[in-house]
Amino acid sequence: MNILHVKYAAEVARLGSLSRAAESLLVAQPNISRSIKELEGSLGITIFHRTPKGMTLTPDGEEFMDYARDILLRIERMEQSYRDGSHKKRKFSIAAPRACYISAAMADFSKKIGGAPAEIYYKETNSKKTIKMLLENEYKLGIIRYADNYEKYYQSMLEEKGLVGTQIAEFSYVLLMSRESPLSQKALISYDDLSSYIEIAHADHYVPTLSMSKVFREELPDNIGRRIFVFERASQYDLLSENPETFMWVSPASQKMLDKYGLVLRACEGNKKVYKDVLIYQKGYKLTRLDRAFIDSLAEAKQKFLN
Repeated sequence: MNILHVKYAAEVARLGSLSRAAESLLVAQPNISRSIKELEGSLGITIFHRTPKGMTLTPDGEEFMDYARDILLRIERMEQSYRDGSHKKRKFSIAAPRACYISAAMADFSKKIGGAPAEIYYKETNSKKTIKMLLENEYKLGIIRYADNYEKYYQSMLEEKGLVGTQIAEFSYVLLMSRESPLSQKALISYDDLSSYIEIAHADHYVPTLSMSKVFREELPDNIGRRIFVFERASQYDLLSENPETFMWVSPASQKMLDKYGLVLRACEGNKKVYKDVLIYQKGYKLTRLDRAFIDSLAEAKQKFLN
């Protein structure tokens, strides 16, 4: 398929006339007409109804034009990026679980970017989506989280999908709650103590191949009757600080964040499950200077938050 022919067809569709398209493009009308016929022949469809009043799209033509406009827009953006030099911008991208030490690393990393043009992408999401985005080249780095009993599964999956994984953190979840919560006054908190409270939970799958019902059984205590699922961190802090009946399982958080929202961390008796955070990227990918600067910030944040 000739892209020039696609451009001609798009202009005819926009103006509804061969003659007006010829004037706009500064191309002879017979050349445009011949190009469109060749395009229709190569695709095996009729793009335009030809009438005395002009050219209108057929149903097949409307569908084709949706694709054509998208293709032409991408080409225009690509051409523009090379004209203005934006393709030379340094780029950094990471998809990661919600964790205070990771967001703190991101904040520290932002001070190391420097003055040269750069585009930084930081997405908080679950392990399933992180792996998908790396495989589709949407993001270059990812951090996935899993319970240690799934380690063999994840190691095998990463190898199968051509991803490199390096463990960066290991921890057990603790309870996050308001300072005003009655739970915060208990010397020891058990799972049974939580049953009358409202759990704030992230609505994410923890293991890509598990159903949500199985995730609930394995990751969330069965004795909790009330849960509020959230998809981002800002609202979880408001809920926890405003409602003393709420609690949340989290990775360790900073004292600065706790003080800001009037929250406290407490251990739960009997909670022995260990989680691991693993940095992943595609095999063969060469870490950039920005990548290495972020990894340095991540190591520093880990020392402050998790040790």
